[in-house]
Order: sequence, then structure tokens, then C-alpha cells
Amino acid sequence: MWRSFASNMLTILIVALIAIAGVIAWGQREYVAEGPLEETICVQVPRGGSIAKVAEGLEAQGAISNATIFRLGSDYSERSPALKAGSFLVEPGASMQEIVGVLTGTGVSTCGTQVRYLVQVGGQLMRVRELDKDTQQFVVAAEFDPKAVETPPAEYLEALDDVATGFEVVVTEGVTSWQVAEALKASDLFAGDLTEVPAEGALAPGSYEIRPGQDRGAFLDNLEAIQTARLDAAWEARSEDAPVETKEEALILASIIEKETGLPDERYLVASVFANRLRDGIRLQTDPTVIYGITKGQGVLGRGIRQSELRAETPYNTYVIEGLPPTPIANPGEDSIKAALAPAESEYVFFVADGTGGHAFAVTLEEHNANVARWREIEAERAAAAEAAAETAPENQ
Repeated sequence: MWRSFASNMLTILIVALIAIAGVIAWGQREYVAEGPLEETICVQVPRGGSIAKVAEGLEAQGAISNATIFRLGSDYSERSPALKAGSFLVEPGASMQEIVGVLTGTGVSTCGTQVRYLVQVGGQLMRVRELDKDTQQFVVAAEFDPKAVETPPAEYLEALDDVATGFEVVVTEGVTSWQVAEALKASDLFAGDLTEVPAEGALAPGSYEIRPGQDRGAFLDNLEAIQTARLDAAWEARSEDAPVETKEEALILASIIEKETGLPDERYLVASVFANRLRDGIRLQTDPTVIYGITKGQGVLGRGIRQSELRAETPYNTYVIEGLPPTPIANPGEDSIKAALAPAESEYVFFVADGTGGHAFAVTLEEHNANVARWREIEAERAAAAEAAAETAPENQ
């Protein structure tokens, strides 16, 4: 009986080993065999990307027949750790082994090396950048606004069908979610409808490579995921005396910091002013929140703030309300989020523009009033110079 049982088990084991060997042999053949891809595609590997995620994307695009074989083959050949971020061309019929070699080889992006089209939210909506062969840097070759022209340039229309052309969407720090949504609607690089505007502050500013036809909603979902990750990381690294109690408050404060200064070196100092005001129970008194309350983030105000608007008791008028407004007023960048959660140490409670693009900071009201007076003088000088230039312009034509 035992001999019969052992014989049966041995037979089963042999059959199992043969089956496993067959599966391994099949997998090896699949790994090196010609792939199913019929047209050249541009494969994008994000920073921090993994072979597993790349394999899933390749299978979804029809570039490989089996994501598991791709991943196991890459792991077995010890190529997985060499995965590089970038955009890479994958040719028709490329085997899994060849694709792994492309993605883990030199690491030099091979898509978009001739022409790149930039969709910029918060500036020029469309910018053509070409690669300078001498400097290997991208330079601006042309600009156009899709809303201002009936027909885009021919080279742009041709590029839509060229997988070797790179397309890049740049979401500028400090733009509102409405502005981002409107820019995507105006771009023919995207597909799909947007049913709603994302929550203010939820989108991560930055530069993102895309392929024509990418779904608008999926693109925004990705920006939301990145912003959430940035906020979570900054929250974990926050200082003990951070002036906010929740992540939502951090995002609100970060958006105000973003709108108040465009200088990276100033963000932490501006954050210290707001932190000191919040701790001391002083109203924030910041114009960008008032403006957002008027425009709701839909476009620019285009004029100065009226005294009646500064006196009106609205949720966003920080000259009247205590503490923070109810929501962010823009989409802050990563540095502003970090500044909101780890401000510089200072005694400043005032700041005003200094005429150089930065701000003059003050501890006392007397110092602040002197800085304001200097700023008013600069404004008057600039207004006078502009008026003089306007008067003499016809004589020079």
C-alpha cells in the first residue's frame, strides 16, 4: 500500500515538475518572442515608477501579451532596479526582452527629442519648444493661444499624429482649479468630458508629459493623487509649532502663501508672518483672499479692490474675519505646502511689496507704515513714467 502511495506521489511530482518546466519554457519563449505591438508608442515611466506598474501599462496598451512574464523576466535578468524615468519609444513587434532593454538601458528619453508642445496653465496656453542641437536644451520656437486662433499652426496639427513628439502640460503654481479645467477643455490634446471642477487646492502644480487623447478626468485624478501625497508627506514632517491643526487648514494657508509671493526664497518668511498672526489672533488681512471671494477663482479681477469690498463681511475677507478662509484660494506648489507646515522663525507680522518683486518685512506698525510709504512712492514713480512714455509714443512712431 505504501509502495503504491509513494509510486503515485512520485508520478504526480514528476508530472508537476514537467508541467512547471513547460510553463517556464513557455514563459521564456514569450519573453523573447516578437511582441503584439502594431504601431510605435511612447511609453512614459514616472519618477519612482515600478516594473510592475509599467508592465500593467504596457499590457493595457497592447505592447506585451503578459504583464507577469514581463515583470518576472525583468526581475530574473536583474534589470528591474535599473528602470529609468522618462519617455521611451517602443517599436512595433518589440519583444518583452527588447522593451526591458529600452526602459533600463541608457535612461535617455527617446520621445519628444525633436519638438515638444507645452500646454501651460497660468500663462501661454500653447508653446512650441524645439531641441537646440548645440546646447541640447529646449528653446521656444513659437507660441500661440488656442482661444485666439481659428486654426493652429500646421506643424502642431501634424505633431498630433506623431508619437515621437512630446506633449507636456504645465500647471503653474497658484492657478485655480477652474483655470486648470478651462485650459484642459480648450486643448485638443485631451479627450473626454469634465463633469465638475476639482476642489480648490486639490491639484498638484508641475510638469506632466501626456499622449494625445488622454482622458481629461483621468489626468486631473492623477494631479489630485500627487497633491494628496505631497500634503501627506509635508504633514508628517511638520514642525511642532505649525500654525494649523488639520491638513485642510495647511492647504488653505499654503494657497495664500502661494498667491502672496512668487519668490521661492520668501515663502517660509511669508509663512512666518501668517503664522505669527494666527498665533496672536491678528487678522490675516491679505488681498488674494478678498479677490478670490469676488471672482470665485474664475478669472482675474482686473481692477483694484474697492473699499466697500474690504469692509464687506464675507467668508474670504480676511480683513474682517478671524483666522483662515473656508477653502484654499488656489492650487499651491509643494514648497508653499512645506512652508505652511514649517514656517521660518521670525517676529514679523507685516509685509508689503518692495518694488523688486519681493517684500519688505516689519515687526512694528511704525516700520510697516514706512515700508508702505516707500512702496507708494515707487508706485507713483512708475505711474508717472508710464504716463510719460504714453505721451511720447506717437512722436516716436
